[in-house]
Amino acid sequence: MNGKLQLLNEKIAEAQLGGGQKRIDAQHQKGKLTARERIHFLLDPGTFEEVGMLVTHRNTDFGMENQIFLGDGVVTGYGTIHGRLVYVFAQDFTVFGGALSETHAEKICKIMDMAMKNGAPVIGLNDSGGARIQEGVSSLGGYADIFYRNVMASGVIPQISAIMGPCAGGAVYSPAMTDFIIMVENTSYMFVTGPNVVKTVTNEEVTSEELGGAMTHATKSGVTHLVATNDLDCIEKTKKLLSYLPQNCEESPAKLPYKVGDELRPQLTPIIPEDPQQPYDMREVIEGIVDTDSSFEIHKDFAENIVVGFARIAGRSIGIVGNQPMSLAGVLDVDSSLKGARFVRFCDSFNIPLLVLVDVPGFLPGTDQEWNAIITNGAKLLYAFSEATVPRVTIITRKAYGGAYDVMNSKHIGADLNFAWPSAEIAVMGAKGASEIIFRKEIQEAANPEAMLAQKEQEYKEMFANPYRATGRGFIDEVIDPQDSRRKLIKAFAMLENKVAHLPRKKHGNIPL
Repeated sequence: MNGKLQLLNEKIAEAQLGGGQKRIDAQHQKGKLTARERIHFLLDPGTFEEVGMLVTHRNTDFGMENQIFLGDGVVTGYGTIHGRLVYVFAQDFTVFGGALSETHAEKICKIMDMAMKNGAPVIGLNDSGGARIQEGVSSLGGYADIFYRNVMASGVIPQISAIMGPCAGGAVYSPAMTDFIIMVENTSYMFVTGPNVVKTVTNEEVTSEELGGAMTHATKSGVTHLVATNDLDCIEKTKKLLSYLPQNCEESPAKLPYKVGDELRPQLTPIIPEDPQQPYDMREVIEGIVDTDSSFEIHKDFAENIVVGFARIAGRSIGIVGNQPMSLAGVLDVDSSLKGARFVRFCDSFNIPLLVLVDVPGFLPGTDQEWNAIITNGAKLLYAFSEATVPRVTIITRKAYGGAYDVMNSKHIGADLNFAWPSAEIAVMGAKGASEIIFRKEIQEAANPEAMLAQKEQEYKEMFANPYRATGRGFIDEVIDPQDSRRKLIKAFAMLENKVAHLPRKKHGNIPL
């Protein structure tokens, strides 16, 4: 018996060493942690239970029978984060560059199956060069097995992908189907085809960082939701993100203890400039409404004309979507519509109430937008809000013009409560443009067309450049003092806590993809 225990201990030590000390040292020189170190910092101390430690690959081609590493390049198991059960896999770049084999995939699939059965999040620490070439179709089949599980788990349990090294070829599609992607600056990248293939096919000279680095995907493609400065920062961001989420679609996010006190926020009153053309930062509105230091922005550097993220109001986790007047005057365009729609659908999947802050002059005009399908992409945001059954509360801070008024969680598409500040303007379009159309004949025939236009513009403003006409029709529930916004929202979300809404019976909707 002692001999068997000694053999087991030797096997465990060999598995934990992974690809060897030299390769581990090389990881450290690049500023990267090893797979086991990453899990160590991610999970609560002493809670990790490994599954599949002694698994090895089955390939005997190309001399692979002589290259056996216990665990086969991925560490899988479960543990807790702040006391909550999570399942985790960490790819080990020191073993065949983290390349995915049939058994490597089987280990990940087993963890995902366990997570689905037990209703707990899956966190993937990705560091892989792609499919293991020596295994051919077996490795490709392994990827497909993972992809299928990503889709089956979508909307059932939260799935978070931390990209902590190279992620190329088939390896990018599993993270792409998870809920959130976090990348590490300078050490991680994602692309379907690498720089060498790009050069061969298109003759473009591009580095890995330029093609698929963290900042590229954070600013240009929107593939990544968060960017971390190093591995430890990535792990901390992962843990913070998880704190706003429930375990699964059957639960609600944990509510933190909170005692209601003086909830007036006078700093909100002067935020809206007197000049309707002057921008202001919607983030200041958010900070003035939510619990102190609770705001956690998602997709910060992509489509900056809309702000999305998580926060807490009186301890409740909420999702926030807000137009950003500091960028493109807060208009909706292709990228902001996609960004908003994806976030709204995630929140709805996991019972996270939505707060929508509106200051939108409309959709961005131009051939670029029309040719890139602003019609279809704008419809995605409209579809996402219309489909959402979680509590939905809107505050119109300033402009709400045209179809964008409808899209941004209006009463007409199912919002539960719609408030407006006195500065709100709700109309088909701005006063000047509307006056030029409505009063065109009068303006043209006037002795002084400019004076007539100014007069008609003022008339239109008096009629629509305020929230009271919409309030009179019941489209706005209440015009509120900005400083009273937080108190109103605390009561609103408390009242809506047990909201139940059922969509018509169907297999699934056909969102305009």
